[in-house]
Amino acid sequence: MSDPSGSDGVDSGQNRAGPMLDISDLAVSFGDQSVVSGVDCSVERGTLVGLVGPNGAGKTTVLRAVKGTLDPDAGTVCVDGDPIRDKSAKAVSRLVASTPQGTALSFDFSVKQTVEMGRTPHLGRFDRMDETDRRAVERAMERASVAQFADRPFTSLSGGERQRVLLARALAQETPVLLLDEPTANLDINHAVRTLELVRTLVDDGKTAVAAIHDLNLAARYCDELVLLAGGGVRAAGRPVDVLTSDTLRDAFDAETLVTTQPGTDAPLVTPLAQQETVDRRVHVVGTGRPAAAAVSTLVGAGCQVTVGVVPAGDAAAERAADLDCEAVTVPAFAGIDDAARERAIDLAAAADAVVRAGETGAGNSAVIDAASALLNAAAGDRTDSTGRHDAVPLDTLPAAVASLSPTAERGGTPAPTQSPTD
Repeated sequence: MSDPSGSDGVDSGQNRAGPMLDISDLAVSFGDQSVVSGVDCSVERGTLVGLVGPNGAGKTTVLRAVKGTLDPDAGTVCVDGDPIRDKSAKAVSRLVASTPQGTALSFDFSVKQTVEMGRTPHLGRFDRMDETDRRAVERAMERASVAQFADRPFTSLSGGERQRVLLARALAQETPVLLLDEPTANLDINHAVRTLELVRTLVDDGKTAVAAIHDLNLAARYCDELVLLAGGGVRAAGRPVDVLTSDTLRDAFDAETLVTTQPGTDAPLVTPLAQQETVDRRVHVVGTGRPAAAAVSTLVGAGCQVTVGVVPAGDAAAERAADLDCEAVTVPAFAGIDDAARERAIDLAAAADAVVRAGETGAGNSAVIDAASALLNAAAGDRTDSTGRHDAVPLDTLPAAVASLSPTAERGGTPAPTQSPTD
């Protein structure tokens, strides 16, 4: 029966040494088609590991092997130190709970009935739920914030609400390991974040979780470690910052990406780059905040040589410039623009092929903007910039707009000075 301590089932095996989940040399094929081979992965206790990779990489296959519903051709899966191949399906279900990728059910059960299914591994063939089981169901529903839906038909709920009900069903199993197959698929960003915030809380409280996640930025934000599957095997594993690099993503997804940092965190931010010709232009960005940071990312990703400023130190645009090794003329926050900083920014703007204005620029940068031989306003949305100017350039077409301009040298300009403002 259930653990009478009232926990979510995280006490089992917590005093043992070694990882909670260990996958060694796993290989799975369907007929003559190999899906994955040589997969090695260890998941430490109380951590959240994300499985990421292109469609068809084998993420769901690995999860099925871990929960014992698929027999691998080779390799072993151990949970809490014990191989699951030596256990019955019911015994494995007391160790590993999972949520499916889809949210459809064959029968129109109520929410409470759906969550009660999670107690099946703890019941004998003719057993009825007792008070311990009922408490486990109530705790799971409260934890997943679905108690208010208890008597409603499962099919009457939204996609995000259904996802939480299925998570509650998995929590009712009171297992030390939780598997989630695309828990944010088909959810809007609000429900996706709420779902992963809940999973993160469960992990912080002691659960061990593995989630197949298609959104790389959400995976980077919430997971302790990532395992990148591609081409039938593991291409990279470790901290998100070590796995999500442009080179690794190019190898796994055959796509060009720009990798920076998510604001307010040290998690990587992956921005796909459209296939386009390199834009060999010098661009000076004037502005602050996320609009200016986004303009910097877009222009660097297109191959432009980008400088920034004058901008307050610590601003999103300054941090993005530092991430991408772009020169940024900065001044202390709230200190105003001094003459040295203004003159350096004017020099950079005058020598650039284009100056891009994005976000708030402040009166102190008016001389920098006036030095531009060609000025473009980056749109914040609806083809207006942050000051309400119409016919601004949308971010996705900003590189093309810059490319359409003649280089400064052809307009009689001079190269930017190479000394720093402190020289």
